[in-house]
Amino acid sequence: MADQATASPPRTPVAGDDIVVWSADYLSYRWSADHPMNPTRLDLTMQLARQIGVLDGIELVEPTAAPDEELLRIHTPAYIEAVKRAPEKGTALVDPDHVEHGLGSDDNPVFEKMHEASAMLTGGSLTAAREIAAGRARRAVSIGGGMHHAMADWASGFCVYNDAAVAISWLLDNGFDRIAYIDVDAHHGDGVQQAFLGDPRVLTVSLHQHPATLWPNTGWSSEVGSGPAEGTAINIPLLPGTGDRLWLRAFHAIVPGAISAFRPQIIVSQCGVDSHREDPLADLALTVDGQNAAFLAMRDLADRYSEGRWLAVGGGGYGLVRVVPRAWTHLIAAALGRSIDPGLALPERWRDRVRAIAPSVDLPQVMGDGGDIDYPPWDGPGGAVAGSVEAADRALERVDSAIIATRRASFPLLGLDPEDPRD
Repeated sequence: MADQATASPPRTPVAGDDIVVWSADYLSYRWSADHPMNPTRLDLTMQLARQIGVLDGIELVEPTAAPDEELLRIHTPAYIEAVKRAPEKGTALVDPDHVEHGLGSDDNPVFEKMHEASAMLTGGSLTAAREIAAGRARRAVSIGGGMHHAMADWASGFCVYNDAAVAISWLLDNGFDRIAYIDVDAHHGDGVQQAFLGDPRVLTVSLHQHPATLWPNTGWSSEVGSGPAEGTAINIPLLPGTGDRLWLRAFHAIVPGAISAFRPQIIVSQCGVDSHREDPLADLALTVDGQNAAFLAMRDLADRYSEGRWLAVGGGGYGLVRVVPRAWTHLIAAALGRSIDPGLALPERWRDRVRAIAPSVDLPQVMGDGGDIDYPPWDGPGGAVAGSVEAADRALERVDSAIIATRRASFPLLGLDPEDPRD
């Protein structure tokens, strides 16, 4: 049942009321000692944000775990019960040929208090949604969220409960009927797309590594939604090696036009940072600077089309020390309307902390990577140099092929001209 205290249409937020949702309980979402998704990345992010002053004067908002009735917005009763029972069954009882609900696989091993930890991450995204819907916040960020692969009855890709989908469903019942979800994780946002594939009230946009080259092998440009929602799923698959300038070219060739046509009342962003050139699980080539440019672009779209309402969550990112803390500190700063000089030196106290837990890691010196974010705007079909032997020209041609494929699949369904760069 919708919360009647916040079911009225959203008011125009007051500039400056931006929040960070955080709980130390996020750190209990720990799959195993050697699993690539280690919550140390969250702890190091919050320490870094504090030490460079991003959180000065900010009172963190403490979430509560999502109750079952909220999880049921997206997940089946049988699945929720399976998650609760999984630690009792233990990994020894898992049949590798029949993994119940995806629980106990190599990607999603069983861990103690799995349900409680997963419900807390979901509760963080729900808390952010409630604060925005009630008008108490304009922007909200919860780096513990972003579990975008979880399906209705299946754990997938390190994700148990799909917090972003639950939050979007809650917003739909509490005053919002046009919500845009933008996913910049290297992996396709398949779980959120699937949850709203036939719902015309939700626009899902995902920029990700090409599905022919990366799990979950979905997110082709031809995936556009179904039934009355045809046109409200937009997928932009990019080949391995795509770096800042061409990734941003693709983003700006498609996302602003789609958002302008859809006119959302709020933008929800999944801000996974496994698109970084150092990430061990993906093959894109962004820098922290390019990732921050994406965060700022999504925030600016919310300012332009959604009266500033922006709910940002975390997601993937497996450069636990060198990448995630810097990238998500930039994300927190973006949500709070603060800026960080990419040349700012990392605090020595933070570096000492990292050396104590990861002495073999060669730490970066500053908050940026020196990335080039001066992207060439897309200027229509035929802008790339076809048949060139130059590597840069071939990369541009490949990105432009992805751009026009996505625009031709999606833009006419939104009333836009795929060939016209002004749309």
